[in-house]
Amino acid sequence: MHWIGVCCFWSLFFFVLSDTNNSTNNRTFIVDYEKNEFLKDGEVFRYVSGDLHYFRIPKSYWKDRIQKIKAAGLNAITTYVEWSLHEPFPGTYNFEGMADLEYFIKLIQDEGMYLLLRPGPYICAERDFGGFPYWLLNVTPKGSLRTNDSSYKKYVSQWFSVLMQKMKPHLYGNGGNIIMVQVENEYGSYYACDSDYKLWLRDLLKGYVEDKALLYTIDICRQRDFECGPIPEVYATVDFGISVNAAKCFDLMKTFQKGGPPVNSEFYPGWLAHWQEPHPKVKSADVVKQMKSMLSLNASFSFYMFHGGTNFGFTSGANTNENDANIGYLPQLTSYDYDAPITEAGDLTEKYFRIKETLENVKYSSPLPENISITSLIPMLKAAYGTFYLRPLVSIFEKVTHRINPVLSVNPLTFEGMDINTGFVMYETILLNKFQNPVTLTVNSVRDRAIIYLDQVQVGTMNRLKGNTTILLDIKQNSAQTLSILVENQGRINYGDFIEDRKGILGNVLLDNEKVGPWKMIAHPLNETSWLSSIKPVDNVQAPAFYRTQFTLPENYTSTLDTYLDTSGWTKGVAFLNDINLGRYWPLAGPQITLYVPASFLKPPPAVNTFVMFELERAPQDLSIKFVDKPTINGPINTLGPSSVLVITSLLTFSNFFNTLYR
Repeated sequence: MHWIGVCCFWSLFFFVLSDTNNSTNNRTFIVDYEKNEFLKDGEVFRYVSGDLHYFRIPKSYWKDRIQKIKAAGLNAITTYVEWSLHEPFPGTYNFEGMADLEYFIKLIQDEGMYLLLRPGPYICAERDFGGFPYWLLNVTPKGSLRTNDSSYKKYVSQWFSVLMQKMKPHLYGNGGNIIMVQVENEYGSYYACDSDYKLWLRDLLKGYVEDKALLYTIDICRQRDFECGPIPEVYATVDFGISVNAAKCFDLMKTFQKGGPPVNSEFYPGWLAHWQEPHPKVKSADVVKQMKSMLSLNASFSFYMFHGGTNFGFTSGANTNENDANIGYLPQLTSYDYDAPITEAGDLTEKYFRIKETLENVKYSSPLPENISITSLIPMLKAAYGTFYLRPLVSIFEKVTHRINPVLSVNPLTFEGMDINTGFVMYETILLNKFQNPVTLTVNSVRDRAIIYLDQVQVGTMNRLKGNTTILLDIKQNSAQTLSILVENQGRINYGDFIEDRKGILGNVLLDNEKVGPWKMIAHPLNETSWLSSIKPVDNVQAPAFYRTQFTLPENYTSTLDTYLDTSGWTKGVAFLNDINLGRYWPLAGPQITLYVPASFLKPPPAVNTFVMFELERAPQDLSIKFVDKPTINGPINTLGPSSVLVITSLLTFSNFFNTLYR
């Protein structure tokens, strides 16, 4: 009986295994080039997707955002994979917390939705360095990114050997929900146009994906982009916004491949925002009009973004003039609200309901899945926790702030040259008395913003917008003085030909055309603020400085709610809550005044919350901050103030370039 039982068990096991394999093998997602359709398991299929980035949303809110996208009538979600988040240092991998990509994918599958995966390795996404890890700049030659360079390919291969092995079980043909995998990202807009690299990357991904999902590319709706971007044996799709002719863009797809369904892989219901610019708005009526046009053409499309989220910490990127990396530098906001159908904090907009109504009522040539409603689509509760007062702690000029040993060099070094990713570097040198006043100070290639001090007294600022920058100094006679230059990394360029964006001082510092040095460089990456716990408050400090308060939420809040930090009255800096970097603030410049604070970042009563501000220039007299229940991300646009040598005028010329490019 024992051996009979064993035989029966193994017979049943192999039967189940065989049946499972057969059912998995029958799962296919392909293109029918004759009927111009996607076929899922042999049946005609169309998707309407929404871009949702796990790395911009607290993990505890992933399920909420996914369900809201599903409730709008969408049947798929699209996400980038951010290399820099998952491999912050070479060979050191992170898939925990907000980086738990497989859990994110599982939540999507649990809702019966499909996933379009955009693994890069370059993603743009208005993220620092386009999602590349900063250390790539130290291990690859200049001009090698996104090319067939062997050192660059080495690190891409190593990263994909980790990432794509994790993704294989989630591919549609293997029983998962990933139906499409992007190869590179908008490569047609990149200057390199390296055919060998494109084929190499295609084959690398094909080795993992095989026929278990569909490989695809995305390029801007321009002839020159399609001349470079598409890759043989990879399905070419297009992206565009509200103001272009959808049929013409889809015709561009057809000129580069024989047949297939029309696809807009990035349909823009909103737009990205920069500091010192009004937050762009896209009308709901225009979004719906373009939706109906695409639906009438039997197109699949993905809203970019359906929910934007937040660039917490130092993760936001920047744009710049397409002809000069040093002119027109435009750092992006901490908020990535994007004027999307779901707000930064997860609330549903009028645009959301217009999209939902359109997907419910428009007749399609091939139907979308039946809409699923959430029983309560009410706004998420927000709390106005009130006003709190900070105490001064310590100035950046005090030695206690030096968390990394100073670096000494004859010439100034870049952040990357010191292996520093984020934050600030103070460059210091001694000026000897051998100049006649006034002295012209020239700092070549400031990246991105510099505050100039003589003996710790601020004498001006420099900004990358103007490129190589000069100011006049009055130097004390008959004595030596300390010249200090605090350089802020405001975000590496994420799009275009200048993504190899090294930070700090890239050239020499000159006084009346004479090179000065040597230099002591003190890094302040601001990765964490726990070290401040041992520092006692003082009566007054000199900016740049750290300020702190500790508070308990009102007892009537038995659990925490989302809120917004109102930075009004402060000038420019970085805010931390319970050692979490909420992001950059710059209310003096606008348009963003408040920073989004998810409930999960707060501790409920009676626990104590610790809040820290690193203020660069000027704190309010009463050192107060407020937690409010409404955001201000489209506030007044201002100049940099009277303390600045440089007064910024209009940045809209450069913004219009990007708006034209994408819309």
